[in-house]
Amino acid sequence: MSSRKIQSALISVYYKDGLAPIAQLLHQQGVTIYSTGGTQTFLQDLNIPVIPVEELTSYPSILGGRVKTLHPKVFGGILHRRDEASDLDQVKQYEIPSMDLVIVDLYPFEETVASGASEEDIIEKIDIGGISLIRAAAKNYKDVVIVSSREQYATLEQILREKNGETELTDRKHFAAQAFDITSHYDTAIFNYFNQEETIPSLKISERQSQTLRYGENPHQRGWFHGDLNAMFDQLHGKELSYNNLLDIDAAVLLIDEFKGETAYAILKHNNACGIAVDPNPTQAYLKALASDPVSAFGGVIITTTEVDIATAEELNKLFFEVLIAPSFSQSAFELLTTKKNRILLKKKDVTLPKMQVRTVLNGIMRQDRDAKMETVPELRTVTDKVPTEAEKEELIFAAKICKHTKSNTIVLSRDKQLIASGVGQTSRVDALKQAIEKARSFGFDLQGAVMASDAFFPFADCVEIAHGAGITAVIQPGGSIRDQDSIDFCNQNGMAMVTTGIRHFKH
Repeated sequence: MSSRKIQSALISVYYKDGLAPIAQLLHQQGVTIYSTGGTQTFLQDLNIPVIPVEELTSYPSILGGRVKTLHPKVFGGILHRRDEASDLDQVKQYEIPSMDLVIVDLYPFEETVASGASEEDIIEKIDIGGISLIRAAAKNYKDVVIVSSREQYATLEQILREKNGETELTDRKHFAAQAFDITSHYDTAIFNYFNQEETIPSLKISERQSQTLRYGENPHQRGWFHGDLNAMFDQLHGKELSYNNLLDIDAAVLLIDEFKGETAYAILKHNNACGIAVDPNPTQAYLKALASDPVSAFGGVIITTTEVDIATAEELNKLFFEVLIAPSFSQSAFELLTTKKNRILLKKKDVTLPKMQVRTVLNGIMRQDRDAKMETVPELRTVTDKVPTEAEKEELIFAAKICKHTKSNTIVLSRDKQLIASGVGQTSRVDALKQAIEKARSFGFDLQGAVMASDAFFPFADCVEIAHGAGITAVIQPGGSIRDQDSIDFCNQNGMAMVTTGIRHFKH
């Protein structure tokens, strides 16, 4: 029979909020309620009759509460099949009451880990009885309703009110699916806690929060985001974020985080910076970033390290862009920028990003450490006779930061803490350099005194030869080619400075 009337319930929860209306409805509908511990006290304080589980099992809660529901009279009441004659004979023989509804949640394991609690406290938050009850009830969904989280109370309350406590098979199966979602996530969190040293070569990822995107990379593709965007941003204005928006936003956040403590603006298109600049004046920082490539900036994603003030907002408002990300907005700037209905404004929160990156490849998954390394001035190794000035060293680091976050093969040209141009995603480093030079000249930049950053070493001297011809005076690169000396010799012969970092930053 598909429809089942709830006549008995086991209720044992960690979180009591939202439970009272459910319990009162069950009582009004004549449901027999079994409970234990704090939940039992909570229900009795509501003047709701409760049968203690200890009375059912004839065993008290023992081992400091570790064992209280693990008993055949409890699990038999949940797991017996209502249409199986032998099951019905056995529950009658052993005086096991049916339990049609199980409301049980889990100890807050993840929250306890996140709080920095001791290992002893964390281990005690590994639920045994609760997760067993949830799995048992979910397994027997044909006969039993399992409510495994307070998030599901509203649905249960609606069923109790509108259907007078009767559930359909589809209702019970949906609750069961939610239960296994919760238990699998819970086990994943516990495994990852125990495997922090990664001694077991297994990858387990679980995200219970998700949202459906308008579409994927293209309109004919479906798309979802699994995670908690609200932990990253407050969306203050604009249309729903798209798949491609999120890719650009991810690239923007990773790039701008390299410039913490500075006043910086960056403009990104297709996951690469088409403009970025640092300037004490935020409006000038934005205008310099825009000047890097005002054509590509159209329809891009903009991010800044500083509050958006009205002066900068007035300049921003002249450009069509998809997304603007900032730590804050002045009231007047916000009022101006929200005059465009679809423009997305995100207030960025200070959130630590995951240390691991994951991507699907072929029929499997690859993961790697996030590239958290960024060189500093003291780490630079001058390999040429000419030593770069302190200002040039700072400029070289600026260019290297952009290079790190630009698709390989890449060359970045900069001057005065402003991206002049970059060659992006080329199959040849020479082509990347030529693209950058041509682009810089097309926007009227003088390359005399500019610096060049490369994401990998130079296998030949051709790149420094071309760079010298364009007026570039200083170069930063990882080094490590068997022909490094060819590039170094050319620089020495032509008065160029070169530093190596020993660190490669490919981005594929």
